[in-house]
Amino acid sequence: MASKRPADSNRKIIADNRKARFNYEIEDTLEAGIELKGTEVKALREGKSMIAESYASQEGGEFWLINSYIPEYLQANRFNHEPRRKRKLLLHKREMAKLALAVHKDGKTIVPLKLYFNDKGRAKVELALARGKKLHDKRETERQRDWGREKARLLKTAG
Repeated sequence: MASKRPADSNRKIIADNRKARFNYEIEDTLEAGIELKGTEVKALREGKSMIAESYASQEGGEFWLINSYIPEYLQANRFNHEPRRKRKLLLHKREMAKLALAVHKDGKTIVPLKLYFNDKGRAKVELALARGKKLHDKRETERQRDWGREKARLLKTAG
């Protein structure tokens, strides 16, 4: 699958899943639309949502974003939405087929990396096809990150 990323300058990032890069080995990314209610869009514009523990799964031939948190919009009273409801992901049939094949055949996971508004003001989610890391892989990632910091300090003091 080709990576479909829009220019970063046109995006207003709402939520970022920073733990995903630590817990998963990211293999491929793609952009998907997300079906929202009106109060959810208004709550997203306030920028207090979380996707850290969410994932995408296939049910009934459609993909759903599960366990994402969009808080209630306080001014909506009784017309509010449920904060942790399943939200439908808007993908093309070919993208859904490729994702389903990767999940069922290779045992990969679909995790959201970012939730953002694009330049047209539409809510989008950046999905990643990922493989879970083992404990020793996580240690190696942490070791490399620490060495990168130490190297930057050494170069700063020497230069």
